[in-house]
Amino acid sequence: MFKLEQVRYKTILQIPNFTFDRQITCIVGPSGSGKTTLLRLLNKMYLPTAGNIFYNKVSLTEIDAVKLRRKVVMLGQTPILYPGTIEDNLQIGRRFSEDEDAPHNLLQGALEKVGLPKSLSDSCNKLSGGEKQRLCMARILLMNAETYLMDEPSAALDPEMEYQMTKNLAEFVREKGRQLILITHSNQVSSMFPEDIVTLKSGKIRGGESI
Repeated sequence: MFKLEQVRYKTILQIPNFTFDRQITCIVGPSGSGKTTLLRLLNKMYLPTAGNIFYNKVSLTEIDAVKLRRKVVMLGQTPILYPGTIEDNLQIGRRFSEDEDAPHNLLQGALEKVGLPKSLSDSCNKLSGGEKQRLCMARILLMNAETYLMDEPSAALDPEMEYQMTKNLAEFVREKGRQLILITHSNQVSSMFPEDIVTLKSGKIRGGESI
């Protein structure tokens, strides 16, 4: 759970008080409203200009950034892949989390959750943009995190695949008792979480509203 108190970041964000206490939170808002900046603050990629952010009642100033990112995993808009096979890219997240390598059945299960029917031995070189994004999502789902921060994870997918992947993601989070904070511009995605929408507009957050 994240709690923001009098948080400001340059001229981009100004959030007096807000708590992310829902299991799933869907953040919507116009481009340039500070959505990505907010996620980067939660993941300690940025530090607030003023105010304080707490994770499970502990100030982020007291949490080592690497240790935080093992618990709070972020998937950005641009997929990041590493040289090697699909299996290599899936296992590297586990290693960052200091977990043992996952067995093949768990790796295949993660690929199925994101709708990526590929062999673990396949090279990543010829994957499309949407396939790369799904592979990155599968990688972070294997990291056994407490909170998942996702910045438009379905932007490169067709509507049918977007719906199925988002549905599987929500089921995963609920079954495992994790937290998901999701940015989207997709009406289809936001309509799946009508009671969990937060609007960010002109750097200010508004709970329970949609644009």
